[in-house]
Parts: sequence; C-alpha cells; structure tokens
Amino acid sequence: MVGSSHEALHRIFQKDPALLTRALQRVLHVPFPEPREIAALNVDLTEIEPVERRVDTLLRAETDKGTYLLVVESQGKADERKRGSWPYYLSYLYEKYRCEPVLIVITQSSSTAKWASRPIRLGFPGWHSLTVRPLVLGPDNVPVIADERQAERDVPLAVLSAMTHGRGPQAPAILESLASALRTIDSDTAAVFVQFIDSCLTDPQAKQMWRELMTAIQYFWRHPLAEQVREEGREQGLEQGREQGRAEAKAEMVLHVLEWRGIPVPDAVRERVEACTDLDQLELWARRAVHATDPTELFAQE
Repeated sequence: MVGSSHEALHRIFQKDPALLTRALQRVLHVPFPEPREIAALNVDLTEIEPVERRVDTLLRAETDKGTYLLVVESQGKADERKRGSWPYYLSYLYEKYRCEPVLIVITQSSSTAKWASRPIRLGFPGWHSLTVRPLVLGPDNVPVIADERQAERDVPLAVLSAMTHGRGPQAPAILESLASALRTIDSDTAAVFVQFIDSCLTDPQAKQMWRELMTAIQYFWRHPLAEQVREEGREQGLEQGREQGRAEAKAEMVLHVLEWRGIPVPDAVRERVEACTDLDQLELWARRAVHATDPTELFAQE
C-alpha cells in the first residue's frame, strides 16, 4: 500500500512507464522521442563497492559575488568516460559544499582541448536535463611568453606557457625567457616551478635544453633535480667542477639551440663557443641563438 503522496507521485510511473513520456509530450510539450521500449530499473543507486573518485585539484574561491569551487582537471587525451565523471564531480561537490562548481580543464594538446571544450549534454535533443561546459586552457589560448620582461611580470603565467607550449620551434625562446625570469623570485618557489616544467616537457630536446639552462642558475644546484642532471653529466664525462661545468653546459646549450632550430653549426663557430668560459658572454650568445638565422650572428658587434 502506498503510504505517502511522495511515493504515489513517482510510483505511478512504475505502474505505467509510458505515462511519463506522454506527460512530457502532452503536458510539458517537450518533444521527447517516442520510445520503442521502456523498462523499469533498480532505483537503488548505492554503490556496494567503494568507488574512488578524485579530481586533480580542487580550490575554493571566495569572491564579492559568492563562493566558487574551482575543479581543475589535467587531460592528456580525449576520454569519453569524462562525459560521466565530470558531471558527477560537479553535482557531488555542489551537494557537499553548496557552492557553485566551475570545471577547468588544462591540456598540452590542441586536439584534446577542442574535445574537452565541447559541452556535455545529458538528456535528449532539444531538452537537456544537465549541461556541463568546461573551461579549457591549452595551446590555442594560453599566451606564448617568449619575452624576458613579460615573463618577469608574471612568472607563474610564464610557467604555464612553458608547460603548454614546451615543444616546437617557439620552445627555445619560451624556455630561455623563463630561465631568466626565475632568477627574480625566491629560490624555493623557483625550484618547484623547475620541477613542474621538467615533468611536462615531452620533447627530449626541449627537456635537455631546459636542464642545461637550469645548470646556469645558482640555486638549481641545491635542488634534487640537479643531482639527476649532475649524475647524467658524470656519466657523460662532462662534469669537471662547478664553474667549469656551468660554462660547458651553457656552451652546449647555445649549440643545441642552433641545432634544434635547424641551423648548421660550422666547426669554427662550435670551437669558439666551446672554448669560451665567460658565463656572461655565453649568456649573450644564448639569447642571440634563439633568434639567429645564421650562426655567425652570435658574434655580431664583437
């Protein structure tokens, strides 16, 4: 026996499932498609097995216009399972915190960004019960910061630029600018940023260039990642003392930038760069290597 109006109001549709679609069509005038079959399912949504659901980063933002939950998801490739998990995250978080959730997806791939930016619409065409519209950060909208002064004005944004654009022809200028900008912030924060970028660089040449750039920064030698770089240097017979090693690494970086950009390096240029031990001079050549079209431009006005 039905004991409450609450029960009656929904159990009538268990008795006649087709009534629900007729009500949608004739009462609400919603163009719900005519069903071929309707089956009643178990209404118990309790998960017997514990299911781990975890977002990548969750931030609570207090603003003058209200409190928001910023749900940040790092996405490497398209994953259609997110059509279910992202709406679940947002609904659960709203129910738990009673704050408006905002989904933000960050990716290094333009194709993934395009996929992630498509709204997730649950329901039927013309009447969606739930729509999720992610905000997407990726190579197509994160600015390319390849200017040292611009990088210094907003180092975290420059880090994001390096993380999303850290491959391709513009990577040398981005990494060089960021390396200089890191000197303007405290060493502990810079060390964390160094790790972030090192982890995100998938291009082997870009990663090698980044590590070579970092050897020229004093604090870097106190960071755990520096031990890895030093160990690699010992294996290659390149570490011959701190100062000499810094000069050698800087010289190698100058040559790597030219080679990475497809500029042939004559033996005379290579010998002159490798013979230099003046870090300031090597720094100047490194900046020129990022924009040079001919290797002799390294020595302009000298």
